[in-house]
Amino acid sequence: MILETNRLEYLYSSGQTIRFPDLKIRVGDRVLVTGRSGCGKTTFLNLIAGVLKIQKGEIDLIGNRFSSLRPTSLDQIRADHIGYVFQTLNLIPFLTVLENVRLGIQFSHQRTSKVPEIEPEISRILSALGLPKNILNRQISNLSIGQQQRVACARALLGKPELFLADEPTSSLDPKSTTEFVQELINTFDPSKQAILIVSHDPSMVPFFNTVIELDN
Repeated sequence: MILETNRLEYLYSSGQTIRFPDLKIRVGDRVLVTGRSGCGKTTFLNLIAGVLKIQKGEIDLIGNRFSSLRPTSLDQIRADHIGYVFQTLNLIPFLTVLENVRLGIQFSHQRTSKVPEIEPEISRILSALGLPKNILNRQISNLSIGQQQRVACARALLGKPELFLADEPTSSLDPKSTTEFVQELINTFDPSKQAILIVSHDPSMVPFFNTVIELDN
């Protein structure tokens, strides 16, 4: 088991409480969480990533119970075991593609140990995601949004973290590009060691996932 959530609830400052469905994610799983705007998709993902503190319920990531971890320990667990693509991507515009992707393993000795040759591995992942090899030394600010989304995914996949999370990774893509991107992503991750959890409002992504969960207010 990679991830298990149990009776998660989150209370917003507005007074609204959202109760999330229980999840069990195993190696090889491809899970899509859908739902309309405001239903709590990003909050759910941030709780699973340890970005938001648990208020009620429990999350277990590869035997690590979030409620019992200190903030510094949780940060390290996230660095070692989770690759996260934020909706805002969080790329550094004045750095190159290579420099941005390398940040994915900077704080994890465990993931770094899985990448004996960094530049060839980054080139391999970028190529699998549909980006040309000559893109390595280009600045992020010179890339299209679609290219930036692929770079953010490469950063999250580097070092093969057990759980790949992505928040609306195709929000800026047209339908054809969305289909190509999701297929490339699935072909890139290792189903013998990893699992994918994506949140999206895009129904065209449903056929690519073996589990689909719809959040409801």
